[in-house]
Amino acid sequence: MSEKNPLPVGPRTPVLLLLVVASLVLLPLVLPSATLATEILIFALAALACNLLLGYTGLLSFGQGIFFGVGAYGAALLMIHLKWGLFAALLGAAVFGALLALLVGALAIRRKGIYFVMLTLAFSQMAYFLAYTLSGWTGGDNGLLDVPRPNIEVFGHVLVDLADPRHFYAFVALLFLLIFAFALRVIRSPFGSTLLAIRENETRAAAIGYDTRHFKILVFMLSGAITGIAGALYAMLLHFAPLSNIDLMMSENILIMTIIGGTGSLFGSLLGAGAIVVLGDVLSELWPRWLMLLGLILILVVVFMRGGLWGGLAELGKRLRPGRTLSTKTKETL
Repeated sequence: MSEKNPLPVGPRTPVLLLLVVASLVLLPLVLPSATLATEILIFALAALACNLLLGYTGLLSFGQGIFFGVGAYGAALLMIHLKWGLFAALLGAAVFGALLALLVGALAIRRKGIYFVMLTLAFSQMAYFLAYTLSGWTGGDNGLLDVPRPNIEVFGHVLVDLADPRHFYAFVALLFLLIFAFALRVIRSPFGSTLLAIRENETRAAAIGYDTRHFKILVFMLSGAITGIAGALYAMLLHFAPLSNIDLMMSENILIMTIIGGTGSLFGSLLGAGAIVVLGDVLSELWPRWLMLLGLILILVVVFMRGGLWGGLAELGKRLRPGRTLSTKTKETL
């Protein structure tokens, strides 16, 4: 493994989880609304899933919007037509995302490099036009309207009313924490070490006996399942599943959040999603062409923070505490 991205280590797990919990508590307190905080966590889930592919396996995929969109549409249709509850709909979204990722991944990983990227791009465009064509199911340009947000119930008794934005934020925060802990466990397992080996030198990993195709498909399915859950939560947040959920721009946004936060950093996914969502919310009120300002900010981050926001913060911490050297291994695991 290279010195830049070595294998993760375990002792930092409690500290990292504590940092995540603190962030989840602070978000609704420092932001103007619980809805904005919920949106950040939903996109942080999508960026985390993308990081499993890009940061830990070295797969640059433009197909994340496919899984996000199918999770939104799938959960919405299950709740509208089959009257499925909250947890069943989320499980359905995860299954739809994983199965579609299995299909996309099995075909795309037959090629490497730019050809892999172009295949995922082609699948993304196909999914968009398919969703546009099947307007009877997806609503087409108008999107899928009246997506419900079921309450948490037990035997018909409402335990938590998720119509309250604060309650929905708390639910999404708990779900994010559980998925984050699960993803952290995955990347610090032998499976995660194998993914890093494939990222660093796939030929060598195959030479020592690893079925790299098998591992790539598995991580694709895991990423698709998590992204599908994020898409379902976003549809519940908006009470609406727009066609934009599945277009190429959604894939680009998820990739940008991943890169800005820091590839190979699960916590960086939260930072990247928070930065993009908050900047978009603030800048859009200042100037109609706010995307130009956002683009300039992104250029500055990429040029001067090679490790993304998390890498920049880690480097700043080193400079502020010259007596304590933060090892490269520790930075990688965070």
